[in-house]
Amino acid sequence: MRQQGFTLIEVLVALMVFGLIATAASQVGSQYLGSFERVRDLTLASWIAGNRMNEIRLEENFPSVSETSKDMEYAGREWRVVTVVSDTDEDSMRRVEVRVEAYRDRGDPVQLQTLSGFLRNPEQPL
Repeated sequence: MRQQGFTLIEVLVALMVFGLIATAASQVGSQYLGSFERVRDLTLASWIAGNRMNEIRLEENFPSVSETSKDMEYAGREWRVVTVVSDTDEDSMRRVEVRVEAYRDRGDPVQLQTLSGFLRNPEQPL
């Protein structure tokens, strides 16, 4: 007389295989989420840096040499935008560097993006 069903060993092997597959799938999912968050943060930081650079370009006055820091909220997150305006060898030019940092877990901000550019004083001849 033959019995129907699986033996205990077969059931245990099937559970072990399922456990290995489930563990691998959860690791892949976790890596995907981490990668998605990183790309999202870099994209947002790039937009913030570009916006700040354009704000400086649209100002009526030629920027003076300075370093400023401003905290802001954008897309539901807290950011710090550091703007450094420095002299160049050419008197009619300024170097502008915009650094965007993201606050994470109530600690110090982490730098994500840097954008550099040069501005010319429109009132001085070439």
